[in-house]
Amino acid sequence: MNNITEEKLTNYIQQNSSNLDALLDELYRETNLKTLQPNMISGHEQGLLLQFFSRMIKPERVLEIGTFTGFATICLAAGLTKNGWIDTIEVNDEMQYFHEKYFSKANLQQHIKVHYGDAKEIMLKLNAEFDVIFIDADKGSYSLYFDLVIDKVKKGGWIIADNVLWKGKILEEKFDKKTTAIDSFNKKVRADKRVENLILPIRDGLNVIRKL
Repeated sequence: MNNITEEKLTNYIQQNSSNLDALLDELYRETNLKTLQPNMISGHEQGLLLQFFSRMIKPERVLEIGTFTGFATICLAAGLTKNGWIDTIEVNDEMQYFHEKYFSKANLQQHIKVHYGDAKEIMLKLNAEFDVIFIDADKGSYSLYFDLVIDKVKKGGWIIADNVLWKGKILEEKFDKKTTAIDSFNKKVRADKRVENLILPIRDGLNVIRKL
């Protein structure tokens, strides 16, 4: 699919899909205005899909690896149970401004704990079972993240990994370092008998993984 067709298709999808909450639109705009890599935000289609997943699953505990400005965090909170809880990990504490502002405006401050620091170290300290784990952080560490979280996911629970098509680079003949890591992660998941999975070509690709 060429870029022109892809752009037109994206526009069509957005125009014929439900709108996001006005708060998420505000967060999306401010992310684009005030961050250096606003493309890291989940955005419209992926945000809606994460909301749908959350409302279908109705999770009590969610773990997010890679908070950025909190857009996906708010979407993942859409179906939380009354006493539901999200642990979200962000390496860059300069994002705290966004978290405090928008989690408060969404009335979610009592349901979200942001952990600032190295996800690999923080995950070792989290003694909980999760219904949903969303991975959207350092792409080179995806396979390691998977190993760290697989025993923290409840049986029948879900792991969702973002950017698994990596701008289409996984189709190229020669891989750079990050593409190699993403491809290795996808193959690792496919071969793991503890899970079943489906890669969805939404935005930059989501690997939706269910623990058996």
